[in-house]
Amino acid sequence: MDMKLLIKAVIVWSVAWIAIVVNAATVVPDGRGNGMGNTGVTSADYLLAPFYNPALVAVHRDSDKFGVLFPGIGLRLRDTDETLDTVDKLQDEIKAFEANPSDSNAEAKLNSYLDQIADDKPLGVNGGIVAAVALPVDILSTNIFTRGYAEIIAKSDISSAADTQTRYENSSVDVIAFGYGEFGVAIAKRVNVLGQDVSLGISPKFQTMKTYKQAITVENFDISDYDKSETKKNAFNIDLGAVWLYEQFRAGFAVKDLFAQELQTQNVGGVSTYKLNTQLTVSGSYALEYFTATTDFDLTKQTRFTDQKDDTQFWRFGVEGNAMGWAQLRLGYEIDLEDTLDNSVTFGVGISPADLVSFDLAASYAGDNQYGLSGNLAFTF
Repeated sequence: MDMKLLIKAVIVWSVAWIAIVVNAATVVPDGRGNGMGNTGVTSADYLLAPFYNPALVAVHRDSDKFGVLFPGIGLRLRDTDETLDTVDKLQDEIKAFEANPSDSNAEAKLNSYLDQIADDKPLGVNGGIVAAVALPVDILSTNIFTRGYAEIIAKSDISSAADTQTRYENSSVDVIAFGYGEFGVAIAKRVNVLGQDVSLGISPKFQTMKTYKQAITVENFDISDYDKSETKKNAFNIDLGAVWLYEQFRAGFAVKDLFAQELQTQNVGGVSTYKLNTQLTVSGSYALEYFTATTDFDLTKQTRFTDQKDDTQFWRFGVEGNAMGWAQLRLGYEIDLEDTLDNSVTFGVGISPADLVSFDLAASYAGDNQYGLSGNLAFTF
């Protein structure tokens, strides 16, 4: 799979959604987990387990024999100051000004938009796509999976020149992005440890990481053109997980990216570093056939770009009601302890006729133009 084309497709699709102001999810595009506050470390099903906790690959019903997830897609936009809309208006005024430089009204509007963008908070967009094929058997459960996502941050650098034409020609939007792809296999086994029912899992995987950094003039800015000035790194990594099961209760933890990675951008106005640091999350769930409540807590923060103040660390909550296995309703809440993202309310619905096909949709809302949307389609036999 060409991860650059995959990530590019996700971002182009995200821009289409942004154009109608409906957007996004997380880097785990899962209509069920996203609807439950983006939880999943002890509550995800065996198909989505590799993206949360490989130990869950072995947590399934006796009747489960085979599963396919394709696709899972999600997007998120954080545009607190409606920068995208302002840039569109600015570009229209630049065309009007260039057609008639003596139009003082167009010149005044153009400068007012430049002033507005200069004070805007950074714009953030991320999008992802996943797929998986699972074979949940008692001897050794396996799940072959792939995932791709991109994170983009854009912030303005507006010139203070007195001449209007010089000002907009020397004003830019600085774009920095991270693209990620992985392919791996999750292996899990339920075992008896001192009389306790425990599932243990491991996911060896190959990773492709890319960074992009560029300055685009405000006149030509288009967020889908983020992928210039590429740097690339391939790596091998491992995810680990465990889940303890007792009647309706579950407790567990997941270690994502056991070997921390980092990748520098090209020197475009300076070098930036993206850190894919090891993530440790603990979780607890209460799971009945027709009701689930769960919470996930990140013990570590995710650093991301070291010079962008985009660290995140989440505490998540979620509940699900299941109507006889045919339809589901989900609610959740997500708190970013680093205050990079506003706290989000999430909700979702699922349809699973005869428990053979599952179609899940989820959305999130945090005010100030921070939205999310995700969905996935799965088949289980």
